[in-house]
Amino acid sequence: MHRSKRFREIDSLVDVMKSYNLDEAIEILKKCPPVKFDQSVELSLKTGIDVQKSEQQVRGTVSLPNGTGRRIVIVVIAKGDKIKEALEAGADFAGNEELFEKIKSGWLDFDAIIATPDMMRDLGKLAKVLGPRGLMPSPKAGTVTADVAKAITEVKGGKIEFKSDKHGVVNTMAGKLSFQTAKLKQNIIAILSAIVKAKPANAKGVYLKSLALSSTMGPGMKIDLQTIVEIQGAKE
Repeated sequence: MHRSKRFREIDSLVDVMKSYNLDEAIEILKKCPPVKFDQSVELSLKTGIDVQKSEQQVRGTVSLPNGTGRRIVIVVIAKGDKIKEALEAGADFAGNEELFEKIKSGWLDFDAIIATPDMMRDLGKLAKVLGPRGLMPSPKAGTVTADVAKAITEVKGGKIEFKSDKHGVVNTMAGKLSFQTAKLKQNIIAILSAIVKAKPANAKGVYLKSLALSSTMGPGMKIDLQTIVEIQGAKE
């Protein structure tokens, strides 16, 4: 199979048998042939949870110290004065029934939904649309709240939600490739620290099993987890 020059250059930079430390991996991603947009840096962490037990789901939020590097489009579901409060705080869209209808019709051009508690019963009717896309607001994530202004500030400032999938893997973005290496590293360590804190109480054995780092159009690299664990002082 013919591989493009770009892929051949990437292959020459990455040793698939090697586990890298964070600094090495980030620098390799930065050395890869560029593309026409600022790529996201993503991490994929395999946990040792028992995916058959619902109480062992890993879920939480973390405020990235250096933000996400992307513009976050926020929808607020609310009534009355809360609509004005949301728009003044920086929400891109705010309302209720008209937004329900747009979402029902297939509109999903946003990154986060914040809802006031009184709107959750109505919003629950859209759970089958929003849930699979990770867009359903929840009190645990701080996106179901009466203080919509605070929630908007947090989300726009770099607060993200993470959640394990059906394979026990947490996939999330950690910033943009244009970030300085030190800032990307800070974001990644913040995410991993939050995942460690979110360890289910009854999870047995090794919790952090493997970690891979990648960029949108770049290679995936195995990370030496021991160096991360030492940085965090986390216990398995």
